Amino acid sequence: MTTALPPRAGRRCHNALNPLHSTLYFSPDLDREFAALGFTDPSAMRLAARSAALGAVGAGTVAAAFYNYNHELLARHLPGVWDTASPAEVLDARLRTVDATLRRLLGDEAVASPEMAEAAELALRATEACSRHARPLYSAHADLPVPEEPHLAYWYAATLLREHRGDGHLSALLSAGLDPVEALASHTATGKGMAPRWVLGTRGWGRADWEAATERLRGRGLLDADGELTDSGTALRAELEEHTDRLDSAPYEHLGAAGVERLTELGRGFLFAAAGAGAFPADLVGKG
Repeated sequence: MTTALPPRAGRRCHNALNPLHSTLYFSPDLDREFAALGFTDPSAMRLAARSAALGAVGAGTVAAAFYNYNHELLARHLPGVWDTASPAEVLDARLRTVDATLRRLLGDEAVASPEMAEAAELALRATEACSRHARPLYSAHADLPVPEEPHLAYWYAATLLREHRGDGHLSALLSAGLDPVEALASHTATGKGMAPRWVLGTRGWGRADWEAATERLRGRGLLDADGELTDSGTALRAELEEHTDRLDSAPYEHLGAAGVERLTELGRGFLFAAAGAGAFPADLVGKG
């Protein structure tokens, strides 16, 4: 029998693991690997990298699975990207990118360390309790083979846990009545989401879409005149995370309190090292 988890322990663990998955999308190694496949557009590269596990799908499927991307952006690239490279070729290039990226950010010693092997074992154990139903991105990735090398297995397990929580989070957003841009704008207003210029540059929305969404949030009493969260807005965002925690509790309850604490400790160490090596743009997060 495992010890009950402390409040938000699963969320803290997710927050330590999830960003390591995301290093992929900011890596120059991705541009190199995907250029070798014939990709020239950065948006196409990143959309293909995240959606390839779903197969050679079109914009509608990806809009549903990603939630906060503009369908018009997706339709410019999907399903056309699969004429450049097949999903299998993209997945292989993605894994080569992860290998190069983690070796560059963490160093070969950390990649080959006992701590990395331990983190991979713990994260994979947590994924044993993930559920497939109504979780398209998680379920698609769960069909992929587990990489043999520990640092790749750790990244893969972090990806499964990321998409498992993310799929559940979409249910919470729908329950809260937040459309894609409202979800993005209210998250940015917490100070923990992507800065507006990064949202607009990667999700395909325009400034007019952003302003319209913030006006709707003001109309619901969730943002004030300065674009800051009101008390009601803060409460809504807190409930969103609590709702997501409930939907995402199984992997961490399965791992147990001691395992979650250790995985969080190891994940934070790898994340801090990657961030210190320049894994993310300095202006990625914030309200400005």
